[in-house]
Amino acid sequence: MNEGDVAEDGNWERKVLEKVALAAVAEQRRARRWGIFFKLLGFAYLGILLAVVIDWSAISPEKAARHTALIDLQGVIQAKGDVNADDVLSALQAAFDDRGAVGVVLRINSPGGSPVQAGIIADEIRRLRSKHPDKPLYAVVEDVCASGGYYVAAAADKIFVDKASIVGSIGVLMDGFGFTGAMEKLGIERRLMTAGENKGFLDPFSPQNELHKAHAQKMLDEIHRQFIAEVKKGRGDRLKETPEMFSGLMWTGAESVELGLADGFGTVESVARDVLKAEDIRDYTVEPNFAEKFARRFGADAAAAFGAALARFTLR
Repeated sequence: MNEGDVAEDGNWERKVLEKVALAAVAEQRRARRWGIFFKLLGFAYLGILLAVVIDWSAISPEKAARHTALIDLQGVIQAKGDVNADDVLSALQAAFDDRGAVGVVLRINSPGGSPVQAGIIADEIRRLRSKHPDKPLYAVVEDVCASGGYYVAAAADKIFVDKASIVGSIGVLMDGFGFTGAMEKLGIERRLMTAGENKGFLDPFSPQNELHKAHAQKMLDEIHRQFIAEVKKGRGDRLKETPEMFSGLMWTGAESVELGLADGFGTVESVARDVLKAEDIRDYTVEPNFAEKFARRFGADAAAAFGAALARFTLR
């Protein structure tokens, strides 16, 4: 082997080493770029998550400016629904604690719902009004303010309606189904075992028990009396009682003003502008995020499937 061959062999090895080294450097650069990309992606995800979870308006210094606080009650009032005591109480407390809010407006469009949830909301309204006597709370009715919705509205300082709103339904409902006739036709036998003679209370697959029926009516009457007492406490001398007022009937907004169930006509904007003198309206309604909505819907659907055949109390 001559010197030229040796030099050529050396150049070949050097070129291979250079290529390997360059490839390693390039791979490191690619890995670094991908690392930076995934870090930025992670920061972007966290940023979006924070934007969804945190109510930035709640910590904004602008919120201290003079304004009208708005809280929506839209839909059926129920523990796992879009209108529930936990969310409404959080919104009420935030609105009353904000020094810039000169008053609170509840915008109600509800056919009613749980007497317990409605009662919790009404009690909190009265507590906060007592704690903040200079900050009024008004209810503004849109389409419907019936039963449990009116239970909440009655705790307000004043109730404003549209002349065509539907107001009232001061009563308590208990509904369910009986399947004994269908079971007999289909040849289905009910096998119910209980520990406690009344544990099968209002079982829809058993013949109706008159003692159970009487006990259920007693509970309905008691809840109805509680409802009437809350309305009378909230409306006071403004009520022009009639025999039908607490029968479960409903009236138009115009009729509700005549009966003293409401105080006058108005919208959120007109109450903010003309009554509270604060046209700037800030929404304090607690909006559940996607995960909460899914969980509530799943819970509500599961409860409905479990209790579809059972009777239930509702203010509607």
